[in-house]
Amino acid sequence: MHLSHAYTTLGDTVRAHESQQRALELSAPTSTMTRTLLHIDSAACSHHDGDGDEACRRTVAALTTLLDDYRTGLVRRRALDLYEAIPTEYHHERAVCQLRDVLAA
Repeated sequence: MHLSHAYTTLGDTVRAHESQQRALELSAPTSTMTRTLLHIDSAACSHHDGDGDEACRRTVAALTTLLDDYRTGLVRRRALDLYEAIPTEYHHERAVCQLRDVLAA
């Protein structure tokens, strides 16, 4: 999981996706926080690869499957980091607005 985030932060999306896949294989299906962070990292890779809409849609999907108690702390911070990485000129786009609304809830 940590390697996934490091590669994601560096913008090395090929290695990030490889790390994400391996971490998902190794993590238990009940590891809610770990798996959500991996999904948000994967969404951030979409943003790094130039698809901010897809990044927002995937982050919204990851967050909306969680109970409210899990939408805090590190999970919220990573989702917020993604939102803040979207240039403000795109903040009127539907997917970006949906992410903003989920984060505000």
